[in-house]
Amino acid sequence: MDNCIFCKIVKGEIPAEKVYEDENFLAFLDIHPQSPGHVQVIPKKHYRWVWDVPQTGKYFEVVTKIAKAQQQAFKTEWVLSKIVGDEVEHAHIWVFPNNKVEGDPQDFKANAEKIKKYLK
Repeated sequence: MDNCIFCKIVKGEIPAEKVYEDENFLAFLDIHPQSPGHVQVIPKKHYRWVWDVPQTGKYFEVVTKIAKAQQQAFKTEWVLSKIVGDEVEHAHIWVFPNNKVEGDPQDFKANAEKIKKYLK
């Protein structure tokens, strides 16, 4: 979609602090984080809703990878996920540590590096 901000991020037209990318999915830090390390996980192809994504199993494997890396990076067991879909009309899943973790939510570079360090 031409006006979709997430499609523009996938194409590299809008910068984002990426933490994970494969052939079908992209994970990047949310520009308005709920906590340090708040990530959006999206399919690279435009789908309106998460339940429209044909590879939901693979999608949730990526979400799980991100959550487990966040647990280690931010030293917390409590990682939240949220699927709403009203903010941006592109399938996306929020994955973020609880708001009690230490760190600056706006330090995108450092938070991305912390997460990437633990991605397996």
